Amino acid sequence: MSLAETIYQHSLNLPESVAKEALDFIVFLEQRYGIKKKTDLASDTEAFLAAVTGGLSDDFPDDITDEDLGSDIPRQELN
Repeated sequence: MSLAETIYQHSLNLPESVAKEALDFIVFLEQRYGIKKKTDLASDTEAFLAAVTGGLSDDFPDDITDEDLGSDIPRQELN
């Protein structure tokens, strides 16, 4: 069992108000040591994708179909 799981298991035995106090202390430690939540990475990724997807210019053709694309042909093997 990991340390985080052990802390979680112990927190289940605490009254709600004491568990809230423990959570507040953990948040304090994260802020004190500059630790970012793992979910921040996901929000950074979402922000990046939102910025990139809006990056196509107005004149980018949006009516491209499969007929517009070339067909793949196998390459000849090198001897």
